[in-house]
Amino acid sequence: MLRELQLRDFRCFASIAAEFSPGFNFIVGANGQGKTTLLEAACVLLRLQSQRSSSLAPAVRVGQRSFVVSGHVGEHRLQFYYRALRRKVAFDGVEQRDQAEYLRLVRVVSFASHDLELIRGPAEMRRRYLDFIGTQAEARYRPVLRAYERALRSRNALLKSPHPRPRELAAYTEPLVRAGTSLREMRAALVRRLAPFAEASHRAISGGHENLSLEYAPGSEEDFAAQLARTRTEEERLRLTIVGPHRDDLRLQVEAMPAAQFASEGQQRTTALALKLAQAQVFAEDTATPPLLLVDDIFGELDAARRNALLAHLPNESQKLVTATALDWRAGDWGGPVLELTDGEIRRRDK
Repeated sequence: MLRELQLRDFRCFASIAAEFSPGFNFIVGANGQGKTTLLEAACVLLRLQSQRSSSLAPAVRVGQRSFVVSGHVGEHRLQFYYRALRRKVAFDGVEQRDQAEYLRLVRVVSFASHDLELIRGPAEMRRRYLDFIGTQAEARYRPVLRAYERALRSRNALLKSPHPRPRELAAYTEPLVRAGTSLREMRAALVRRLAPFAEASHRAISGGHENLSLEYAPGSEEDFAAQLARTRTEEERLRLTIVGPHRDDLRLQVEAMPAAQFASEGQQRTTALALKLAQAQVFAEDTATPPLLLVDDIFGELDAARRNALLAHLPNESQKLVTATALDWRAGDWGGPVLELTDGEIRRRDK
């Protein structure tokens, strides 16, 4: 459990601290008070990455050069210092060169209003969703993903050169194929695990009236090396690697129709929530420690029935940080403290 969180020079906050309880924690405040920032800081502390952007540079408060996030998970003290040219991770006061033990402590699932881009947005958004799960669920996922990205960057740079030499191209193609084949296998296995959970969650939130299906859509054939050889002429024309896991996608259908084109906005939001609930259930299945759920102001576009159905369907054992501008829509006895955020200060009400 994340017991306490401290921020210094993180986005809008010069300094702030919050204490959390097991189960539900409701963070309430008007727009622009920093509710989302608190959830982002929790994710950055626990996963060393933001759920809002691919870079941490925007999280440094304007006029400052660095930020620090720290806190306690159980009896362990975690600290993350970020500066453009330096990062420092400390576990129980000891700086960590290998982050594996640190990252094993807590898994995180983030729910946010921009999750709708998982349905409407480009394939990159769905690949990022899979990668955020994969790097937490399997130890070898992150190094394989990084190896593929390095090989892809190098190969594309060579293809953009005036006269790429076949021998040099082959030197980058081999690691690309090796990492790409492993990445495809891990993503396919991950989607097979996610699918039944997502489909069940979608039915629960929709009241049993809608069916969701998801399917892995690989960006390359099973024989990746052979396909690269066949597409060499087209690659040289476009000066780009045109097949591979960087073109993977996740095919989503509601009532057997593509969700992006034919689902209503309510159905699309339900689909996005179902994907995140599936992530939480995969994590809960993998470890005795339930994931931390960050639920960021997603209720405005859902009717009251779907809001309460979502809360009811969140894993009971998980700690939940839930932001909202108001709580008058709650129909159940959800319990948990309410943290009122106003003008950079937190006032806690225990319920």
